[in-house]
This record gives sequence, structure tokens and C-alpha cells, in this order.
Amino acid sequence: MEFVIKISQFLLSLSLLIVLHELGHFIPAKLFKTRVEKFYLFFDVKFSLFKKKIGETVYGIGWLPLGGYVKISGMIDESMDTEQMAKEPQPWEFRSKPTWQRLIIMLGGVTVNFVLAFIIYIFMAFAYGDEDISASSIKNGYWIDNPLLVDLGFKTGDNIVAVGDTKIVNESDIKANILEAKKVTIERDGVEKTIHLPQDFLGQLSTSKNRSLFEVRIPFMVGEVSDSSKNKSVDLKERDIITSINNTELKHFDEFSAYLSTLKGQTVTATVLRGDQILSRELQVDKNGKLGIYPATDPRRFSELGYFDIVKKEYSLGESFGVGYDKFTGQISSYFGQLKLIFSPSTGAYKGVGGFKAIFDIFPNTWSWQAFWSITAFLSIMLAVLNLLPIPALDGGHVMFLLYEMISGRKPGDKFMEYAQMVGFFILIALVLFANGNDIFKAIFN
Repeated sequence: MEFVIKISQFLLSLSLLIVLHELGHFIPAKLFKTRVEKFYLFFDVKFSLFKKKIGETVYGIGWLPLGGYVKISGMIDESMDTEQMAKEPQPWEFRSKPTWQRLIIMLGGVTVNFVLAFIIYIFMAFAYGDEDISASSIKNGYWIDNPLLVDLGFKTGDNIVAVGDTKIVNESDIKANILEAKKVTIERDGVEKTIHLPQDFLGQLSTSKNRSLFEVRIPFMVGEVSDSSKNKSVDLKERDIITSINNTELKHFDEFSAYLSTLKGQTVTATVLRGDQILSRELQVDKNGKLGIYPATDPRRFSELGYFDIVKKEYSLGESFGVGYDKFTGQISSYFGQLKLIFSPSTGAYKGVGGFKAIFDIFPNTWSWQAFWSITAFLSIMLAVLNLLPIPALDGGHVMFLLYEMISGRKPGDKFMEYAQMVGFFILIALVLFANGNDIFKAIFN
């Protein structure tokens, strides 16, 4: 069921982004009386799942979910229709239109993606507001579970004071700034200490089996009991909190593993907090030192128990425009920063580049409209930025040649555009293979 929920969110988000992106090309093409031969969601290699011709345009759904396209008459695109280009230009063709009209048509897709992300951020601010964990309120610091961080000198219980030169006000500030940071300032036993990150920190993080960073320490809240667990029949309910084992208080989830490893194969007495009730339960520890219980999380409940304070902000519709704009521009800036790191081999960030599986994995296992729209907004910005790269097979490549034509007054020849499109197509295929190859490598070796 979890897979169905994830794949449903993934396909819905991808379909929405592709259709709106292609509409961004389609609408100005129609406004400038340019013929659009095809409008497709996904690629129709050899055959289509659905197609219907309305007027001069065939609308369809392909079987290969790697993108979508509009086929515009008189344009060198991924269809490589050189036969059409060999004929005399017709008034309804793309190549017959003024340069400024062609530029608007080509920029339409990325423009729609940027506008979509901006609108999503505005309405998310209005509908959900902002909710975060106050960093100064976090009791007993962070859980450091990643061996890479341990080797760098971090320890469970550290408080994060600053990442780079940015002071940490809320917990989310850590992940927002860690990608480009060269140092992290921590507080341990009341003393501040600076830990310097290696230049290839992102590369090491991307290739490690454990890619967790700094996790807020929380109690062991019961989620689901495994069907194979010896504790399946025990009276445990979701959101129960296990507070001690054999009268040894265990305030944090990260404390259980080490303690239970000393009780392998034994029956233990657990103290359980259910609402305001304190209960006692007999639990079996298996031979691996596990209870067979998957943990759950509920930040508001943890806040009630005093683990940290939640900061909640709500916005009027007018205020949401400003908040949405700040999130929109901040995300764009962050993504350009990530691209800069990826194209800097010394950082090793290219090792973290992922393909469709990486995108699929960021969707949650449970349906959440808030998470769905947040991820869709991010993917919309990602799609827009990547399409602006000056690669001939992408919108950015076409824009690059159109700008050259506007500045020089000379139009690149059709043959040159054919060759450029072929080169761009091979570059694009190589990038797709690299990204998805990274996914496969991580799945096998990590």
C-alpha cells in the first residue's frame, strides 16, 4: 500500500508539471498562430496509450514516463523531422515567426514552472502557515547516527549553534544551510566548538550507507509492530511511548539500541506511556537485540512532553504573498547553489545526483497534501532551472541560439541546428544515464 501511495504522488506530480510546462509552449504558439502538431504527456515511442486529434493537433499520452513534449511545425526538436525542414517555410511554422515570438514560445515552459512554484508557495503559506522547532528549546541536543559525522568529531547530545556563518534559529535552518557550509559550530557541555567539514563532505555523504544528518532526539513512540515480531500480540497501540526497560529510564529512541543489545533473547518489563496513563508490558527482545517495533513520530506530542517547543506562524492572504516570494526566491538560490557544487568536482557533490528513483524516494509513504505541494513546488523549480541549461536539446539551448540571432542579426542554419540538436540529445541522454546510474549504484552498494 505504501508503494501505491508513493507512486501515485510521484506520477500525479510529474504529470502536473509536464502538462503545465508544455502548456507554457502550447499557448503562446497558438496565440502567434503557429501550428502545434502534437501535445503529449510522456513519450509515445512506437505507440501511445491514448491519442485523439482535435483540429490540427494530436493530443495523447505515451507509455514512457520520462517527460512530455509539444511538436511545433517548422522547428528542429527531439523528433528530428528533417523532411519537414527541407521544404519551403510556411507562414504557420515556427521558423517563419519573428525572433521575439519564437523566444516567448521557448521561454513559456520554464515561465509556467516558475509561476506555478510561486503560486504554490503563496497558498501553502496561507493554508498551512509555518511550523518549525525552536533550536534553543531542544533538550539534550541532536542524535548523531552517521559514522561520517562521528568521524568528524560530532557526538550525540551536541547542540548545533551555527552552520557556516548562519546562526541556527529553527531546526530546519540546519539542512537549509549545510550543503554549502564549510564548518559547523556546536555546543557540548556548555562549551562552543567549531568542526570543519572536508571539501568533499557532500561526496562522502552521498556515497555513505547512512545519509542521516542531525536528527532531533525524540522518545520511542510505537508505530507498527512487525508481523514477525514476538511482541505482535502484546497490548501496544500506535502513539504509545516506551519510557523505560527494566526500570532503566530511556528518554530517547537512540538509547534503546545499545541497551537492548545487552538483553538479547530475554523477556523485559517495559514502562509505557499511553496518553496520561502509565502502563507496564512484558516484551520479548529477539536474538538481534530488537523488539520488532517500528517507531512513529508526532512532533506536537513530543512538544507536549517537553522535548522541544514548536514555533507556529499563520499568515493572512496578503502576508502570504511576501512569505511565498521569500520561499520561492530562496529555493531558486539554493538550487543554483546546488548546481554550482555539482559542477565543482572537488566537492564530490556529483555523486549525489539522482534520477527518477531519487525523485520517487522524496515522496512520503502516507498521503499528505502539504508534503505533495511542497515537493511539487520544488520539482517545478528544478524542472525550470534544468530546462534553462544551455544544452541544445533543452529549452535553454533554443533560447541561446535565439539570443544569438537577436544580437548578431544572423539566423543559425538548419543543418547546424540539426547537428546541435543531435549533440544536445546525446548530452541529455548521458546526463539521464548518469543520474539514474547513480540511483542503481546506490541501490546495489549502499
